[in-house]
Amino acid sequence: MKIITSETKVELGQRAAQHAAEVMRRAVSERGEANIVVATGASQFEVLAELIVAPDIDWHRVTTFHLDEYVGLSELHPASFRRYLQERFVSRLPTPLRAFHAINGEGDVAAECQRLNTLIADLAIDVALVGIGENGHLAFNDPPADFQTEEPYIVVNLDEACRRQQLGEGWFGSLQEVPQQAISMTIQQIMKSREIVCSVPDERKAAAVKASLQGPVSPLVPASIVQRHARATIYLDRASASTLDS
Repeated sequence: MKIITSETKVELGQRAAQHAAEVMRRAVSERGEANIVVATGASQFEVLAELIVAPDIDWHRVTTFHLDEYVGLSELHPASFRRYLQERFVSRLPTPLRAFHAINGEGDVAAECQRLNTLIADLAIDVALVGIGENGHLAFNDPPADFQTEEPYIVVNLDEACRRQQLGEGWFGSLQEVPQQAISMTIQQIMKSREIVCSVPDERKAAAVKASLQGPVSPLVPASIVQRHARATIYLDRASASTLDS
C-alpha cells in the first residue's frame, strides 16, 4: 500500500487519474484491452473529470464495470449511480467504451447480481477506482463487511451512517428517501484487481482514513482491507490526511 498526499482535491484527482490512465494504456498495449471498475460519489468528481481527458487511451478497448448501485432507485433519480456515470463519464468520453456494465438495482436484484457475476467471472480487472466512506466502507460494503464471500456482486444492507453520508452530500432530501439496500461489488472482488486507485478527499473522511490505513484490518473498518493489497495506492488531500501519524 502506498499513500500519496496532495494539497488540493483537484491535484488529488489529477494524480489518481494519471495513475489509472497509465495502467489502462499499459494493459491495452500488452493485451489489447483494459478492464476497469469505476466508483461514484463526491470523492470521484475530480478523478473522473481528469480521466475523461487523459490522452492516448483507446477507450474502445476498455470494458468498464460499475462498483455499486442502490436497490429500487430509478435511473432518473438524481442519486442514481447509473445516471451519475452516464452523465459524468460515459457520455463525455471522446470515443465509446467497448462495454459499460452498469448495475440495474430495479427489478430482480438476485438475477442482476447473477448477470454481473457471469460477466466479470473470467475477466482480470486492471484497475479499480474506489473511495472510502465516512463509516469506513469500501464500495457499499458497510461494517461489518463480508470479507469471505467469493461472489463478485451481492445485495447489501446500508447502515445509518452510510445513509446519512448520502444525505449529507446532497443526493437525497431526507434520510427516509435513502434506500436501505444496494447491489455492491464485494470486498474479495475488489481485492482481485491488479491495482487499486483509492481517492479520498475532504476532512469529513479523515477519521475513516486513519482507521482504514493505520488501524487493524477488520470487517468493522471494511476499507482497512486495502492494507493487504500489494498494489493499492491511496490518494489523499491535506484535509483527509490530517489525522494520520507521520
